[in-house]
Amino acid sequence: MSDETTTDEQDPVLYEVSGHVATITLNRPHRRNAISTRMLSMLSDALSEADRSGDVRAIVLTGAGKGFCSGLDIKDAMSGSGIGSEGSGAAANMMNTRDLPTSILFEIDTPIIAAVNGAAAGYGLDLALGCDMRILGETSRLLPGFAKRGVVPESGGTWYLPRLVGWAKAAEIGFLGRDLDAQQSLELGLANAVVADDQLVAEAVSWGEEIATNAPLAIRAMKRLYRHGLTEDFPAHTHHVLLQTMQLFGTKDFFEGISSFAEGRDPEFKGR
Repeated sequence: MSDETTTDEQDPVLYEVSGHVATITLNRPHRRNAISTRMLSMLSDALSEADRSGDVRAIVLTGAGKGFCSGLDIKDAMSGSGIGSEGSGAAANMMNTRDLPTSILFEIDTPIIAAVNGAAAGYGLDLALGCDMRILGETSRLLPGFAKRGVVPESGGTWYLPRLVGWAKAAEIGFLGRDLDAQQSLELGLANAVVADDQLVAEAVSWGEEIATNAPLAIRAMKRLYRHGLTEDFPAHTHHVLLQTMQLFGTKDFFEGISSFAEGRDPEFKGR
């Protein structure tokens, strides 16, 4: 039995929780974590499970091996077994965007950090852009070469890029299709930090653990308000902020927050 066959029989998505941080790992390293049909489904399930969990307060998304994600698996499609191949049924399933990982990324309230190792290309780039924050290893690269393949960013990139970097820079990135190294990504605002490759996941988990020390209900509410604020006018948004604030005032975590501040101690939030 070949190593490739053995690897394909393993779970293409790994899920583990340590403390209040869930780590989701794309696990097809022999294909640079190219997205297979099974991986697509398992990634959706893992993201949903983490968001539903009462214990998970932050998520780290990364890739096994030398790459974050190289996009949809072209080899599988060419062989007739993958996404986009004739008769695979996967393309029809993708017409319902509600259950796709990139849509779930946008809808979940749990903060998520992309620990981008190696290259993030195609669908992998859209996955990274869909996370709330991105930490890149020093040799990581973002590969927005969609136009060089005759396609567009199909899973959120056309929505995220102009909002993250502005219209002109999004046009430059998309129309030229040049690879972006870690430092360029940081300067453009596509990365929050660049760290040594061997410290990448540990740094992302550390950020997640720091987020988890804060009030989880407030964090989730803040993320919802950020999301809705993208499409609301100011009066509507401030109305929703007021309603959310009044709900938080009734929580035990709010009382813990003000009590711990008054007593000069670290808070211990319970998520209720």
